[in-house]
Amino acid sequence: MRPPTGPPPRVGLFGLLGSGNLGNDGSMDAVLAYLRRDHREAIVDAMCGGPEVVRLRNRLPATRLHWYRGEYRTASRAGAVAGKALGKVVDAVRTAAWVRRHDVVIVPGMGVLEATLPLRPWGFPYALFLLCASGRLFGTRVALVGVGAGPIGNRATRALVRRSARLATYRSYRDEQSRDALRAMGVDTTRDEVHPDLAFALPTPPSSAPSGTPGRVCVGVMAFHGGDDDRARGEEIHRRYLDGTTRFVRALVEEGRPVRLLTGDDVDRTVVAAILDAVDSPLVTAAETASLADLMKEMAAADAVVATRYHNLVCALKVGVPTLALSYAAKSDALMDRMGLAAYCHPAREVDTDRLLDRFRELERRSAELRRTLAERNLTVARQLDEQFTALTAAVFPKAAPHHAAHAHALRETS
Repeated sequence: MRPPTGPPPRVGLFGLLGSGNLGNDGSMDAVLAYLRRDHREAIVDAMCGGPEVVRLRNRLPATRLHWYRGEYRTASRAGAVAGKALGKVVDAVRTAAWVRRHDVVIVPGMGVLEATLPLRPWGFPYALFLLCASGRLFGTRVALVGVGAGPIGNRATRALVRRSARLATYRSYRDEQSRDALRAMGVDTTRDEVHPDLAFALPTPPSSAPSGTPGRVCVGVMAFHGGDDDRARGEEIHRRYLDGTTRFVRALVEEGRPVRLLTGDDVDRTVVAAILDAVDSPLVTAAETASLADLMKEMAAADAVVATRYHNLVCALKVGVPTLALSYAAKSDALMDRMGLAAYCHPAREVDTDRLLDRFRELERRSAELRRTLAERNLTVARQLDEQFTALTAAVFPKAAPHHAAHAHALRETS
């Protein structure tokens, strides 16, 4: 193999990485593995929400996404309001200077073009716009890779998202509805592709075979308060979700089932604490997870998974465990459909414990069949992600594209 000519490409990773959300960090891990495998010469750093974590965990140089450290806290005092306003100006300069130093910037996965959770336009949507505008200004190729998108009610947020998408060099999506949402916003998606979520590219731990007797159930919880359009009734939604999930866990315990509580973001720990307090039983335990790899190990040892967060679902489906989704957005429904489990979705906004238990028991009755289905779907997903990385190389690393295409073909021939 002939070594690449010219200076090594300078690649930046951008997003709310290292901020406590395991799904975001898992997407970054998948892209890092791709870069280290297929573009080993690349010089990589990050502009992210948690630079200290990224430096320590991923051994990457990293800088803060926002100059103002209180960006995602509500500004109620004059000083905080002024700090946020000044931060917008400073961030425009900081982001432009950072982007200019790179040949390529990758936004790895994440729901960066959606508002399924509460979102302010001048937070991450503004940061993404600065990135894409700077890329266009300085000729840096910006790639939105395997991202999520959805309808956005807030006009300012929608305008920033639409403009960011138009300015990006490359776009791909984790499901068809994300591409449809961008098209509905007026973005030309003719050449955009859909591939499975990047986290499916992570290594899969071995799964434990069912013992034949009812075993552990993993329940992935979420500090769920509805979406961006639900702010007025966020507490009501959260209370209904927590009450329904707690009753479900209690019902499993009364049947003698061990329950393992899982999270996907630091903010979910309050929900775990509330359930542990309400269901006082040694059968209910909580896992300490620091990555999607940790989540997958927990789920691989379970007979079944019931989960809310999108990347909790990804992990459970990837390890081939029968899974029931407490669905809070259309992306969860689309994921379950892709993996052959569309019948096992229950609305997170209306957790009806009796209905949930009925659906869960049906899931367990069909466990062997569903495990076979997931094994087949995961093989297809692996091939589709190989195509994703081949397309990304061709789009933003054009000099390396012939080598990468041959490498991908060789992998398929030997698999």
